[in-house]
Amino acid sequence: MPQTQFEELEKTKKPQNQFKLFDIYDVSDVKVEDPGMRRYINLDPRLMVKSHGRIREKFGKGKTNLIEIFANLIAVPGHRGKKHKIQTSWKTGKYSQNMKIVLKCLKIIQEKTKQNPIQVLVTAIENAAPRDGVTVIEYGGARYPQAVDISPLRRITMTLRHIVQGSYDKSFNKKTKIEQALANEIIKAYNNEADGYSIAKKKDSERQADSAR
Repeated sequence: MPQTQFEELEKTKKPQNQFKLFDIYDVSDVKVEDPGMRRYINLDPRLMVKSHGRIREKFGKGKTNLIEIFANLIAVPGHRGKKHKIQTSWKTGKYSQNMKIVLKCLKIIQEKTKQNPIQVLVTAIENAAPRDGVTVIEYGGARYPQAVDISPLRRITMTLRHIVQGSYDKSFNKKTKIEQALANEIIKAYNNEADGYSIAKKKDSERQADSAR
């Protein structure tokens, strides 16, 4: 007796636990070793990671997919504090363009490391996230630097911003494309290489905090 079309469709369906991010990358085995950052790294498998700005509550960024945060930071790579550097022609602020850069970057990481690029990105963030920072307090009319612990959510966004800024500097007016520079920076952070921009920023932040204790 021939099978019905419904039975054939049921056989081709993927189980829910095998659903992948972008239908490409399996995130079920991705591990976040840092206990503080674990609750703020969202890796929900979706075909399109776009919240449309609906998540507005306090600490809502922890509910936003990590890849979406990464793509949004690529939209403003030139910012350095209150200053703003010139942006290149490949950056117009379009979501589709940002996500294409991210997908090309993940593909390059997978080809170079032969590992799950989402796991490489998560481990790179854990390695390059600064634990201590410096703020300024005013006492008796004078301003003093004071060492503080950095919150887990800020550690994530700060590290992603450092990765984007370091990659931007290495691709601006150079032959290296932005997706290649991003992949190289993430791999350096994953391997804890000292010449990586994000690793250098982490050490600099912790060094300043140590001197301000």
